Amino acid sequence: MATDAVVENSSKNGGALNSLIEGKAKITFTGPSSAFYNPVQEFNRDMTVTVLRQFVEDRQEFLKQKKEKVGNEPTAKKPKLNTVNDSDGIRILDALSASGLRALRFSKEVKGVESITANDFSQEAVETIKQNIAVNDVTHIVNPHFGDAIETMMDHRTLDKRFHVIDLDPYGSASIFLDSAVQAVADRGILMVTCTDMAVLCGNTPEACFNKYNSIPLRHKSCHEMALRILLRSIDSHANRYSRYIEPLLSMSVDFYIRVFVRIHTGAKEAKDSVTKLSNVWACTGCHALHLEPLIKKMVHGSSVRFTPNTIQAGLVGADGKCVHCSHTVHHGGPLYTAPIHNKDFVDRLRQRIKNTPEEERLGTHERLLGILSVISEELPDAPLYYEHDQLMNVVKSPVMRILNIRSAILHAGYRASITHCNPKGLKTDAPVSFLWDIARAVAKQHKVSVERFDDTAPGKKILSTESTQEVNFSLHREAASKSKTECLVRYQYNKGKNWGPKPKAKGSVNSVQAGFQVAS
Repeated sequence: MATDAVVENSSKNGGALNSLIEGKAKITFTGPSSAFYNPVQEFNRDMTVTVLRQFVEDRQEFLKQKKEKVGNEPTAKKPKLNTVNDSDGIRILDALSASGLRALRFSKEVKGVESITANDFSQEAVETIKQNIAVNDVTHIVNPHFGDAIETMMDHRTLDKRFHVIDLDPYGSASIFLDSAVQAVADRGILMVTCTDMAVLCGNTPEACFNKYNSIPLRHKSCHEMALRILLRSIDSHANRYSRYIEPLLSMSVDFYIRVFVRIHTGAKEAKDSVTKLSNVWACTGCHALHLEPLIKKMVHGSSVRFTPNTIQAGLVGADGKCVHCSHTVHHGGPLYTAPIHNKDFVDRLRQRIKNTPEEERLGTHERLLGILSVISEELPDAPLYYEHDQLMNVVKSPVMRILNIRSAILHAGYRASITHCNPKGLKTDAPVSFLWDIARAVAKQHKVSVERFDDTAPGKKILSTESTQEVNFSLHREAASKSKTECLVRYQYNKGKNWGPKPKAKGSVNSVQAGFQVAS
């Protein structure tokens, strides 16, 4: 639902000089704007502005409480304050700035910003950034910088140079920037990462995903959430090497990319707990059933803490190495980050902020911002991954029942169920897979689906040949309806054809893997 930016035309030195307005920022360019501007990404930038506004407000409240606490302590116990962490204004790095649009919008739309470094390795891009800084009259806040993003972040690892916010929005994968980024963010600072290499993250080339993110993805209907969890695991793994760890604030799979906002903390003890947030995933190739296996167990006895390797549970694989539900082959992937991928309180504050925005001050994608945050707020936080309800019915060759009735059946059985922002057909639940097949068997029985219609090797044959273990009640449950749907919010964005997908890579740009090894002319 991104709005069209306003394009203005003028002339300079006999050539056509165009300008484009998004939010409160204006960028200038020669030639067609399609060469570098993607209107679909306006939602990405609007969400980032919203998150930054909330981050600044939360940080000011945290510093206020911290100063009050320190003021009440005896003088001898007052800790030394870190000048970067406790300064009033925040310092932002737009590491891959291109035209500088993000940095410009941050400077004009986010209060409490002390300085913004707009970095790019293209000299031409830096000249464009300088031009746009002058046009927007923000020379006192935005500083153009020509350099490799990794080198720039490595130069800001020390406590007095760290940024409160780092934004990574590369063309393709952000994997090569993560190690330097987690070192250059101040304590309780925020790291914002976009990845557009969805084919890699969703399992098309598992070897490439392992090379980039050290995880094996699986081709499954829940691959987009799996991609988010692979990225979060990668960021946390890089942070753990420096006794740091992440707190996911908001994670989104939208359009053609994934985007995560994580707070960075320092603490060796807490960093050790990161391994307890990881699991390997098993997925059946026949019925698509899922099973998560934690990597390690943490045992606490008084003051004693021990970490031990996890024992393999029966789970999804039987004694013959096949799926216990349909006797098909089971694939093994991971590890994935299986702790919550959103901070519910933070998401609720974002929603309230958007709701309270006066109409004349609303961002271009206001309705979609409110819709997706509402969907995210309804997600089950402790039920990783999801199924597509129509896929479950397809396995048993049964007509697809309304998702409302399926969620009702799950709720009547004492389990929980929710929607997911990753997929409009998605079903998140803590119900065991065996009960989901009880639901499928009940639907098949209602429509008189015969076992004889299946081939001997079809997964549905064994599933329908198995007796159900629980009764299924499809009557409407009062909590089954999605609140975001009843409020008629804009919940999901669909491919509209025009302006869809990532733009071609800028001509003459340096491959990001090789950028740090180039010699500046």
